[in-house]
Amino acid sequence: MADNDGRRSRTVDLRSDTVTRPTAAMREAMAQADVGDDVYGEDPTINALEAEVAAMFGHEAAVFVPSGTMGNLISLRLLCGEGEELICDADAHIVSYEAGAAAAHGGIQTRTPIVPRGLLSAEVVEPQLRVAGYHAVPTTALAVEQTHNRGGGAVYPIETLRDLRALADSHPLTLHCDGARIWNAHVATGVSLAEYGALFDTMSVCLSKGLGAPVGSLVVLKDGDRAARARDVRHRLGGAMRQAGVLAAAGLHAVRHHLERLADDHARARRLAEEIAAFAPGVADPAAVETNIVVLDLAHAPVDTAGLAAACAAEGVLVSSLAPRRVRLVTHLDVDDADVDIALAAIRAALTPR
Repeated sequence: MADNDGRRSRTVDLRSDTVTRPTAAMREAMAQADVGDDVYGEDPTINALEAEVAAMFGHEAAVFVPSGTMGNLISLRLLCGEGEELICDADAHIVSYEAGAAAAHGGIQTRTPIVPRGLLSAEVVEPQLRVAGYHAVPTTALAVEQTHNRGGGAVYPIETLRDLRALADSHPLTLHCDGARIWNAHVATGVSLAEYGALFDTMSVCLSKGLGAPVGSLVVLKDGDRAARARDVRHRLGGAMRQAGVLAAAGLHAVRHHLERLADDHARARRLAEEIAAFAPGVADPAAVETNIVVLDLAHAPVDTAGLAAACAAEGVLVSSLAPRRVRLVTHLDVDDADVDIALAAIRAALTPR
C-alpha cells in the first residue's frame, strides 16, 4: 500500500521483537493500574507482577527492573564477586550487547567458548573451569541464553540444561539464565516454565520482547533471601522506580494474555524461512528456525547485508544486521500474515539478480 507520494505507508518492522506497541487492552490495563511507591515496596501492581512471575517459574521471589540488561547485571552481581569469573558463550547477549556492563559495573571476568548456535554443553564447559589458588581467577558462575539471539532463536534442549545444572552442583557453581525469550522456548517445546526455573539460581526474563509490553524485565530468584540485595543493586544502578505500576500492569497483561500467541510468531518465522529458501536456496535454513528468529546467510547472495537492508527499506520493510553477510528477521505481535507477504516480496526482489 502506498500513500499519495508513492511511498509505502505500511512499515513492516522485522528488526526485533522489541518494537511492538501496547495493544488497546494493554493500554486500558495501564490506565486502570493501582499504584504506590515501589521504593517503599508499596506498589500493589508491581508486587502482584513479581509474585505471579516468580510463581510461574517456581521461584521464591522476583524483582521488577527497567530492562533485561539491568536484570542480567543484577543477577551476575548476585552470583559473582569482583575479580571472579563467569563462563558464557562468545555470542551471548551479556558479552555482545550490554556495553561491557559485567566488567564495567561488576568487575566480573568472562570466559567465552565458541560453540555452534551459542549453545554450551557440560562437555565444553567442564575443561574451562578454574579453581581458586595461586592468583587464579576462580570460576563461580555459568550463564546460558534461552532462546539464543545470535544463534537464530536456538532453544537449549532441557537435557543440556540439566547436564549444566548437574555440573554446576558438582563443583559447586551457580547458574544464571538470560531468559529474555524463555517464553518462546516454553511455547516451542512444551517444557514448563517451572521446569526451566528449577534449573537456575537466577533468571532475567523480559516482558518487552515477544510478550509485547512496552518496557520491563524481572530478576527471578530461587533464593528469596537474595531479593533484598537485588533491590540494593537495582537502586545503585538507578533502576529503582516509584509509581511504576502503570508499567507493571502492561507486564501482567502480557504474561496473562500474550504467552500462547507466541506460537503464531513462530509459524510466521518458519513461513518466512521456507519461502525464502524456495526462491533463494542456501539463504535461509527452515530447519534452524525453532522460534521467532530467522537468520539469512548472504555469503553467496547477490547483495550484502547493507544492500539487502537498503532494498527492503525502500519497500517499507526493516531488517537488522548481524554481520556483513548475515541478516536477522524477527516476527512479533505487530507482524501479521499480510506483513509476511510484504516482507517476502521485498526480500525476493532484493535477492533477484538484475
